Amino acid sequence: MRITEVKVFPVSDNDKLKGYATIVFDDCFVVRDLKIIQGTNGPFVAMPSKKTKDGTYRDTAHPLNNETRRMIEDAVIGEYERATGSGLDGVAAAR
Repeated sequence: MRITEVKVFPVSDNDKLKGYATIVFDDCFVVRDLKIIQGTNGPFVAMPSKKTKDGTYRDTAHPLNNETRRMIEDAVIGEYERATGSGLDGVAAAR
């Protein structure tokens, strides 16, 4: 499995939320509404989620292993940096 397309949508009016992203796997499966978050230990990608009846949030799609999570984060954060022309704090440390 490989990521064949990444689109980012930067958000400029929020300190922690830096943007949203859409990724395509193998030119045949799309995942929308990933969030690019500036955390205390560097940037990370939050998976799409929905609010449950009890008020908590549950991921609607997520990687099953760390290798896939890292592949997604590297692609999304890298595309965010290219699109905005600026790095995120802690990117080198997080990767």
